[in-house]
Amino acid sequence: MASAASSGKALFGAISSRASSASLRTSSSRIQRFSSRANNWPAQTPPQPKPSPSWHSSHKSTLRPTTHTHRNTLQRAFSTTPITQHGHIDPPRPGEERKITFIDKDGDSHTFEVSDGDNLLDIAQANDLEMEGACGGSCACSTCHVIVESDHFDAMEEPDDEENDMLDLAFGLTETSRLGCQVKMSKELDGLVVKLPNMTRNLQASDFK
Repeated sequence: MASAASSGKALFGAISSRASSASLRTSSSRIQRFSSRANNWPAQTPPQPKPSPSWHSSHKSTLRPTTHTHRNTLQRAFSTTPITQHGHIDPPRPGEERKITFIDKDGDSHTFEVSDGDNLLDIAQANDLEMEGACGGSCACSTCHVIVESDHFDAMEEPDDEENDMLDLAFGLTETSRLGCQVKMSKELDGLVVKLPNMTRNLQASDFK
């Protein structure tokens, strides 16, 4: 009976030893296969989280195009154009000079050689004579009032309704009164003599609107 029990224990121990060895070999084989597969896998970089936009960066990206647009607007706003010079006249061409004489408020005579197309207001202001021209020569006041002294009044073009309306506001109106801004020199007016009135009345058309 004792011999049979010993034999059974020995047999059981052998079987357990063989099972353990087989289990170890199986585990080792699985580990080798897993390692081989792991070595062949492509390297993967974990995705990097995108930084959340801060208020400061968002504010900058919003302001940059706005600042650029504002700068372009300022450049267009401050662009300039040439300003018309009051009283600017060009010298006459040789052989085409037209003479005109102004008699100022003190009775002194001033004679100039001018070109065809020059109006009396521009001629007077270009030569520093006392003729105001408050409306800038737009036939909207009577401050460039002149009195024709020579025999050239009938050679002038007839005044239109606007000029007649402004002449009604002129101080010291006469039958030969004209507005200097509306009288242009021509061959027919060569030798013209005009007198500046002692006073002017600065009433403009806008005063009656």
